[in-house]
Amino acid sequence: MKAQYYNPRVRIIKEELLSDNWYILKKITFKYEKENGQWETQSREVYDRGNGATILLYNRHKQTIVLTRQFRMPTYLNGNVTGMLIETCAGLLDKETPEESILRETEEETGYHIDRVQKVGEVYMSPGSVTETLHFFVAEYSDVMTKGPGGGLEEEQENIEVVELPFAQALDMVQSGEIRDAKTVMLLQYAQIQGLLKVKSKPLHILIAGPYRSGTNDDPVLIEENVKYMNKIALQVYEAGHMPVLGEWYALPLIATAGSTNLGDDVFNRIFHPSSIRLLNYCDAVLRVGGSSQGADEMVQVAQEKGLLIYERLDELPLL
Repeated sequence: MKAQYYNPRVRIIKEELLSDNWYILKKITFKYEKENGQWETQSREVYDRGNGATILLYNRHKQTIVLTRQFRMPTYLNGNVTGMLIETCAGLLDKETPEESILRETEEETGYHIDRVQKVGEVYMSPGSVTETLHFFVAEYSDVMTKGPGGGLEEEQENIEVVELPFAQALDMVQSGEIRDAKTVMLLQYAQIQGLLKVKSKPLHILIAGPYRSGTNDDPVLIEENVKYMNKIALQVYEAGHMPVLGEWYALPLIATAGSTNLGDDVFNRIFHPSSIRLLNYCDAVLRVGGSSQGADEMVQVAQEKGLLIYERLDELPLL
């Protein structure tokens, strides 16, 4: 931790060493000048483990990336059932520049000998308690760069599995929660935003949610107009490469077969909305269209609770 302080509103009073068993844990007592000009005494525990570097290896030809998988005790103690975490290659700086460090770590952990990297930024990963600045890099790799098996250093008790994945699969794993390491998510998103690798979006199964009876006073002509409008939207969704569906496509034939005689009768109510809720279990997204509709709004709410994508305009849909 650098002993350089520039903020006139902060006065370090005392630094107490709590532990130096592995790295340095201190309790810092300081005065902080609030916006009203009053000085307040505060204390924080600060963990100094040095700075680090991380890298995303990517291959444009194969559209793949290289990650690692290893056991992380802190995650095991906080909800990660196996303790295994999928991550970008990373390590602490060992009296080296960030570039020198990440070149060394890359070969030790992944087995690839990279001679050129691109720095994309540096961030504080846990600024509330840890001093570490993490330097972020990307680099292209190829099979001919393989110099060894990787896996880390035995003397450092590293047991690292090298994982090569299609880029698109890695992005899916972020969405599913299989990848939930912060630095890894950030570098994958950087690669996606910067177009380092091209991802072809998968077609989505999209429920079209809009008014059916709302605003019609149960006038069958107006109800039919609502359905026609949603069908037109569904056609545009289909022509965009996705697979649309209306809850009405399933519900209305079932309602008729079940013997409903009037809109809103017991048979109608037993099937119409519940069948659409059930249909959400087989959808990837909801496109909310048309005017006011309590039923359509409830569909959106349920879809959000299920973690589905929500769209309000056709131009929001992923391009295929």
